[in-house]
Amino acid sequence: MSVLKDEAGPNEMTFTLKDGSTSFQFPVNPEEVNISRSKGYETIQMLEHGEFDFAQGEKVKEITFSSFFPKEYDEAYCMVSPVPDPRVAMNILNTFLISKKPLRFIISGTGVNVPVFLISLNSSFRGGETGDIYFDLTLRTWRDSKVEKVGSGAAASKSGSRTDLKKTSKTYTVKAGDSLSKIAKLELGSSSKWNEIYKLNAKIIGSDPNRIKPGQKLVMP
Repeated sequence: MSVLKDEAGPNEMTFTLKDGSTSFQFPVNPEEVNISRSKGYETIQMLEHGEFDFAQGEKVKEITFSSFFPKEYDEAYCMVSPVPDPRVAMNILNTFLISKKPLRFIISGTGVNVPVFLISLNSSFRGGETGDIYFDLTLRTWRDSKVEKVGSGAAASKSGSRTDLKKTSKTYTVKAGDSLSKIAKLELGSSSKWNEIYKLNAKIIGSDPNRIKPGQKLVMP
């Protein structure tokens, strides 16, 4: 398993899974991360360049997000260079999936630095995007059994019940240098779908689809 080179700047967020001394950084940051907490299964939605409010890592129960492994490097959205071959990257995640040892999941610049198991991994391919592999995954935090001494019976009685995460409209915050075609490539898998984004956000963007501004929040199809 190879170690990916981090090209992110000092103020940019990175998403990393560590297996012992080996680090795997996701080459493309997810736009949205859902974190399900232990108390009432409160769900916190994290959008790029938004506000982050994470409690202590020990309270996080499940972390889910989606992204993709690009075949070719693109400085507009790739956080590592060179990007790993998508098939090799998926094999690394599959190794994590079947591993019986906990990993460590870190989101730089936040309070998320927790031991986890990768419990769910789904991949897909999109027509016209030869070589790119899209995926969504679920991580579940791991705790040593000696941590939970008080109230362990109550926790056990509730362990079988789960609440579905709320579904919210996905948005994208425009960054400097963005264009609708770049956003369509990153979020929808094809730059040709820029018009779908424009139709949903014409009131925000205005009459010229080429004049999007940093800070605008666009609703994704």
